[in-house]
Amino acid sequence: MKRVISIMSIIVLSCMLTTPAFCTNGLNAIGVGPTSRAMGGVGVAAPQDTASAIFSNPAALNFVPCAPGSEAVYGLTFFDATVEGKIDLTGMGLGVAREESKARASIIPAIGITSPITAERFEKFRFGIGAYGVSGFNIDYKESSFLEDMSLQIQVMKFSPCIAYMMRPSFSIGASLHIDYGSVDFGNGIVPGYTIGGQVGILYEEGKFRFGTSYTTPQKIEHKRVADFDGDTSLDTLDVESPTSYAFGIAVKPTDDLLIETDAKWYNWADVAGYEDFGFKDQWVFAVGIQYEASSKIALRAGFNYGENPVNKHNGFDLMGTTDVQGKDVPNMSYETLRIIGIPAIVEKHLTLGFGYDMSESVIINLSYLHAFKETIKERSALGMMALESTVEGDSGSVGISWIF
Repeated sequence: MKRVISIMSIIVLSCMLTTPAFCTNGLNAIGVGPTSRAMGGVGVAAPQDTASAIFSNPAALNFVPCAPGSEAVYGLTFFDATVEGKIDLTGMGLGVAREESKARASIIPAIGITSPITAERFEKFRFGIGAYGVSGFNIDYKESSFLEDMSLQIQVMKFSPCIAYMMRPSFSIGASLHIDYGSVDFGNGIVPGYTIGGQVGILYEEGKFRFGTSYTTPQKIEHKRVADFDGDTSLDTLDVESPTSYAFGIAVKPTDDLLIETDAKWYNWADVAGYEDFGFKDQWVFAVGIQYEASSKIALRAGFNYGENPVNKHNGFDLMGTTDVQGKDVPNMSYETLRIIGIPAIVEKHLTLGFGYDMSESVIINLSYLHAFKETIKERSALGMMALESTVEGDSGSVGISWIF
């Protein structure tokens, strides 16, 4: 137990020091750790390591490949997005400006530890602890010719103790506590905040099939003195809330060497603080992943993930009007620029690849690659006086090590 606590302390600190990235289902990661990300973000029914199980479905802790043993997983994801913004003010006689965000590449950590509870009366229980970056973005137009003050960051890191109970050999239930650390920076310095929430899940196995589902509560963080949204010279508070989500997964092993899983997730962006205010809509995400064990030491993985862009277009908006953002009247010119140029969480399609290599009976190395295909969002004000456009695409690589003990 002391070893587990020491590992957790070091890795939680590393999570706190990382920078945010554009995650790829809205602002949420498609998956945590290289095994899930190599398979399109699946893991609700058949996660291939502890970190993926804790993120996707805590009930799956009883079905991870290391069971009935213990496992510690540490992974790093490197994400580099190309984000370009365009403002067209020719309708006002001011011309067109196009700039690329100067935000640097991001590093997102993920860890997971699981072990059975050995006391005889609790032998059907398994506990786990996870810490991972789950949501965020990073835009930097400070040096641009047309958005000199626009530099935006939002990030959320979760610390998740969880427990799973094997009700029957084929049926598991699980729950996790989410302790969230979030920070925002709208150009006035980092403003941190904390909150708690939870996740519950079930997993059922029948022959070659597994069926899993999970539910995650909404989790709101209050950030004080973030930005002057209404132009009254005082910095305003902004609540940012992670959305309610439901996840469903089906996995099948048609042969001993082949695993196929498909997941569906629903994010309630339209009803949570922050994203509701900035015109997000609810989002369905669909993913499929394949794993083929090419030999006793090598597992090959691939996947595809699709999530419809959750950012609504407000074509024909009133350039001279205002929009209420948590009680503050924000001028529409600033509001729409912030939505489209500052928070273009619009990427929809992702292709993933990866593999795992068993260095020994207790050490496994996993690698993955993700490509987020280019997406563009455009909107125009009434009478065409102002047009806004953002384009986003990116690449991501993950590396992880699993230690089974």
